Amino acid sequence: MAERETRGAGKKQLLHLVFGGELTSIESVDFKDLDALDIVGIFPDYASAFTAWKAKAQSTVDNAQMRYFIVHLHRLLDPGQGS
Repeated sequence: MAERETRGAGKKQLLHLVFGGELTSIESVDFKDLDALDIVGIFPDYASAFTAWKAKAQSTVDNAQMRYFIVHLHRLLDPGQGS
Protein backbone atom coordinates (compact mmCIF):
# COMPACT_ATOMS: atom_id res chain seq x y z
CA MET A 1 0.00 0.00 0.00
CA ALA A 2 2.86 2.39 0.74
CA GLU A 3 4.05 2.02 -2.86
CA ARG A 4 0.66 3.07 -4.17
CA GLU A 5 0.53 6.08 -1.87
CA THR A 6 3.91 7.37 -3.02
CA ARG A 7 3.55 6.55 -6.70
CA GLY A 8 3.65 9.74 -8.67
CA ALA A 9 5.37 11.63 -5.85
CA GLY A 10 7.34 14.54 -7.19
CA LYS A 11 5.00 15.30 -10.08
CA LYS A 12 1.65 17.03 -9.96
CA GLN A 13 -1.30 14.66 -9.61
CA LEU A 14 -4.01 15.13 -12.19
CA LEU A 15 -6.57 12.65 -10.89
CA HIS A 16 -8.91 10.92 -13.35
CA LEU A 17 -11.84 8.60 -12.63
CA VAL A 18 -12.72 5.80 -15.05
CA PHE A 19 -16.21 4.32 -14.77
CA GLY A 20 -18.95 2.92 -16.96
CA GLY A 21 -22.20 1.12 -17.24
CA GLU A 22 -25.03 0.15 -19.52
CA LEU A 23 -27.00 3.05 -20.95
CA THR A 24 -30.76 3.17 -21.48
CA SER A 25 -30.13 4.31 -25.07
CA ILE A 26 -27.07 4.86 -27.25
CA GLU A 27 -28.30 8.43 -27.73
CA SER A 28 -28.20 9.43 -24.06
CA VAL A 29 -26.00 9.26 -21.01
CA ASP A 30 -28.65 7.80 -18.72
CA PHE A 31 -27.61 4.57 -17.04
CA LYS A 32 -30.00 1.60 -16.80
CA ASP A 33 -28.91 0.67 -13.27
CA LEU A 34 -26.89 3.04 -11.10
CA ASP A 35 -26.21 0.21 -8.64
CA ALA A 36 -24.47 -1.71 -11.42
CA LEU A 37 -22.00 1.04 -12.42
CA ASP A 38 -18.48 -0.29 -12.90
CA ILE A 39 -16.01 1.94 -11.05
CA VAL A 40 -12.73 0.99 -12.71
CA GLY A 41 -10.60 3.27 -10.54
CA ILE A 42 -8.93 6.60 -9.93
CA PHE A 43 -5.68 7.22 -11.77
CA PRO A 44 -2.87 9.75 -11.21
CA ASP A 45 -2.71 10.96 -14.82
CA TYR A 46 -4.63 10.92 -18.09
CA ALA A 47 -2.35 8.37 -19.77
CA SER A 48 -2.99 5.66 -17.18
CA ALA A 49 -6.71 6.50 -17.10
CA PHE A 50 -6.85 6.22 -20.90
CA THR A 51 -5.16 2.82 -20.80
CA ALA A 52 -7.73 1.54 -18.28
CA TRP A 53 -10.62 3.11 -20.22
CA LYS A 54 -9.47 1.57 -23.50
CA ALA A 55 -9.15 -1.91 -21.98
CA LYS A 56 -12.66 -1.75 -20.50
CA ALA A 57 -14.19 -0.25 -23.63
CA GLN A 58 -12.63 -2.93 -25.83
CA SER A 59 -13.75 -5.72 -23.50
CA THR A 60 -17.39 -4.60 -23.84
CA VAL A 61 -17.39 -3.77 -27.55
CA ASP A 62 -20.12 -6.36 -28.26
CA ASN A 63 -22.63 -4.44 -26.11
CA ALA A 64 -23.51 -1.19 -27.94
CA GLN A 65 -25.18 0.25 -24.84
CA MET A 66 -22.16 -0.26 -22.56
CA ARG A 67 -20.06 2.90 -22.22
CA TYR A 68 -17.01 3.87 -20.21
CA PHE A 69 -15.99 7.43 -19.39
CA ILE A 70 -12.96 9.33 -18.13
CA VAL A 71 -13.77 12.11 -15.65
CA HIS A 72 -11.12 14.75 -15.04
CA LEU A 73 -11.38 14.88 -11.24
CA HIS A 74 -8.57 17.41 -10.98
CA ARG A 75 -10.76 19.92 -12.86
CA LEU A 76 -13.56 19.40 -10.35
CA LEU A 77 -11.20 19.70 -7.38
CA ASP A 78 -9.50 22.83 -8.71
CA PRO A 79 -11.69 24.52 -11.39
CA GLY A 80 -9.10 27.25 -12.03
CA GLN A 81 -6.42 24.73 -12.96
CA GLY A 82 -7.47 24.34 -16.60
CA SER A 83 -5.23 21.38 -17.60
